[in-house]
Amino acid sequence: MATSPQSSDSFSRDLVVRQEPPTARASLVYMEPLQTYNAPAEEPGGGIPVVWQLLAEHKLAIVLLAVLGIAGGLAVSMFQIPIYDARTTLEFQSTKAEAPMGGDTADSGFTPESYLQTQVRVLQSRTLNERVAKKLAKQGFGNYEEPGRTDKLRKMFGLSVAQAASPAPAAPKLPPVDTKVKLLETSRIVEIVSSSPDPRYAANFADTLATEFVDYNMEAIWQSSQKTSDWLTRQLQDLRAKLEQSENQLQAYQKEAGIINVGTDQTIDDEGLKNVQKELASAQADRISKQSNYEIAATTQADALPQVLDNGRLSDYQKQLADLRRKYAELSTVYTPQWPEAQKVQAQINDLQATLNRERGTIVSRIQNDYQGALKRERMLQGAYTAQMQRVTDQSRKQIYYSILKREVETNRTVYDQLLQKAKQVGIGAAMQPTNVRIVDAAEVPTKPSKPDVFRNALTGLATGLALAFGLVFGGEFINRSVRAPGEAAFHLKVPELGVIPSQASVADQALLPNILPAKSANANGSKSKLELITWQDRPSLMAEAYRNALTSILTANGKGRPKIIMVTSSGHGEGKSSTVSNLGIALAEINQRVLLIDADLRKPRMHDIFNLPNTWGLSDLLREKSSLSDCPIEALARKTEVDGLYVLPSGPGTVSITNLLYSTRMADLVERVRNDFDVTIIDTPPMSYLSDARVLGQLADAAILVIRASRTTLDEARAAKQRLTDDGIRVLGTILNGWEPKVKAKYGYGYGYGYTKKS
Repeated sequence: MATSPQSSDSFSRDLVVRQEPPTARASLVYMEPLQTYNAPAEEPGGGIPVVWQLLAEHKLAIVLLAVLGIAGGLAVSMFQIPIYDARTTLEFQSTKAEAPMGGDTADSGFTPESYLQTQVRVLQSRTLNERVAKKLAKQGFGNYEEPGRTDKLRKMFGLSVAQAASPAPAAPKLPPVDTKVKLLETSRIVEIVSSSPDPRYAANFADTLATEFVDYNMEAIWQSSQKTSDWLTRQLQDLRAKLEQSENQLQAYQKEAGIINVGTDQTIDDEGLKNVQKELASAQADRISKQSNYEIAATTQADALPQVLDNGRLSDYQKQLADLRRKYAELSTVYTPQWPEAQKVQAQINDLQATLNRERGTIVSRIQNDYQGALKRERMLQGAYTAQMQRVTDQSRKQIYYSILKREVETNRTVYDQLLQKAKQVGIGAAMQPTNVRIVDAAEVPTKPSKPDVFRNALTGLATGLALAFGLVFGGEFINRSVRAPGEAAFHLKVPELGVIPSQASVADQALLPNILPAKSANANGSKSKLELITWQDRPSLMAEAYRNALTSILTANGKGRPKIIMVTSSGHGEGKSSTVSNLGIALAEINQRVLLIDADLRKPRMHDIFNLPNTWGLSDLLREKSSLSDCPIEALARKTEVDGLYVLPSGPGTVSITNLLYSTRMADLVERVRNDFDVTIIDTPPMSYLSDARVLGQLADAAILVIRASRTTLDEARAAKQRLTDDGIRVLGTILNGWEPKVKAKYGYGYGYGYTKKS
């Protein structure tokens, strides 16, 4: 066997050329491409080539749905009633609306943008549209009849509509209309678009809506002013009654409380209190002055009193007394006291002294009396002041309530005057306020319909059909998570795909594989070949070559040397694991290798059935025995098959302690023994999803191969099995895709091309 290597970015190809022995029924020379996939560093999710290939696989369905979508769009267009659009434009000359009570929109919280949006909503209101419909119904537009399907088709192709027999008179019916109002950007222009099957009705509806809107605005202004005026009138009546009531209450209380104002804010009691206070202050000053004189007179001799010293008559008396005493002294020097003249002078002196003393006493008494009078007057004024203060205090309390009533009267009078003025202004403003809406362009009767848009409906149908097709394609691809074609497992699991085994049904169907030999697999006796032994029983078959192709990938995988102990497992039951083991073993024996197949599936063994061997003794017996394996002859380790160089170690009788046997040291000793006695040993293990046997045996093997059943094994199951092996430190050599249907094309650049040349 000669190989010629080629390299590329993602694949390495070996061109294998085989020469059948001359003893074969037909001499064949053929070439097969062997592809090994180098997984990329990251998984981009398929990429554009994958999506393009997926779409190419379903191109017929996509085209069919697209055509159906276009046909549906055209059908919808054919059955749609023609719709005509009429346009009217309005201009809002000012966006500033006067408030009913004065002021402007800034005071009312409005902005020009919000004002225009509000007017657009008013144009779309149900009330205004009903007014327009009623007005147009009176103008003779109430005899509309919806055209039948035949009429629609005739109108579609520009044919005249057949006139039906006049039916019984029915209730008036207006043509349907759809009105849209939009505000043109950066302007104060509003466009009214009316759509209806009747072009005249559409134009009249748009124009009537504009005129009714102007009238509606005028009515709204008048009604608002009228309502404001009515409200102000009611408020004025209430305020007038309230003002009269408050004035009457003020007057009644003033009369009841006896409040008499002498000025703006003073009453008679306030004035009397001021006068009493003034008199009291004067009396207190007078009393203090006289009290001072009285106290001086009480503590000082009468001769030293200022009142005495300043009295002119007393001064005369003292001078006369001094003269009489001087005269008496002169007489005493000459005469005796009994001298009549001396006695006369003495008598005058005594009389004058008595008069002087009496006058002094009178002055002192007058000072005391003045003090007592001033004190009594002060006390009387103090009492009068206290009484007047009490009256003023009582009057102040009454004055407070009086002021409250007075302010209420003034407030009511002010509010009444203001409302009266506003009422007059509202009445005048309602009659003088103009509308700020102007019709710029009146609607014209349209001549061409705006709907249906055949091209747009066809595009919509096309888009809908494509969306449905893509949804079905990608949705089905997402739901179907199984591995179906070559390259998928390598792409998602990041391990090489060692080989692809086609299904028996596809091999038997020449329509799927047209360039091969007759597909029926039969041995030399003409009986049908057994799938598990097809590499031996039907050597030129396509399936046998597929197993040989997988073997070539195994022997050259990763460039790390040929593995001697290979474990073959799968994620679940029925994925072709045992048939893969048997055919790989036969293919190895064909190239003069000494091969041992170990059936380690102790629960459901199959190797003894495949090679028609007894299962009375096998792996379980070897693991239970105590004798040394190194001394055991080769005939005791394995049974020879009909294939030269191929040996099989059956599972042996079942046991309940399978896990204990696999974990035992004898299993490791057995592996080392067969490593020396055989070129290659392949171990058939149970599925990984249910049992741990494969994980235990994988620790003893050089590499593991994961068998995947096309359209059965899901990516999640395969990924979980591979990840479990990797986590256990087991070298995963790659995968073998079993049961592939060639009609399912590869999505990741992986494919097979077979060419056979028959030689005579």
